[in-house]
Amino acid sequence: MPIYVYKNPKTNESIEVIQSMTEDHVYIDEDGLEWKRVFIPSQLNTEASIDPWSNSDFVEKTRDTKGSYGDMLDRSSELSEKRANQNGGVDPVRQKYFKDYSEKRNGAKHPKDNQKKVYENKHVKIDLS
Repeated sequence: MPIYVYKNPKTNESIEVIQSMTEDHVYIDEDGLEWKRVFIPSQLNTEASIDPWSNSDFVEKTRDTKGSYGDMLDRSSELSEKRANQNGGVDPVRQKYFKDYSEKRNGAKHPKDNQKKVYENKHVKIDLS
């Protein structure tokens, strides 16, 4: 659904309102004041509707989009952040991938798996926590 911008005639404050294209484009606040509509090209964001927990949803929404491999990685990273925010700061899909990676490689860690906070050998000890 498109986003429409309205401006308070008294304070010049702007607000974005999501409305259907078939609705009357009028915004009246709780005090009964009718805000003036600011005419800008309406925009529709279809990418925001990707479910971060669904592999098939990601594939369906990105199948016919144009862009580079880097764009796909960026979109995947955004979804990972959403999953982490919904799960207390940890993305379980990413953690499972790191675990599977390690198991397939006899315990070797993925380069981006930074769970290990202390690196130590016989000459030096580095604590990153």
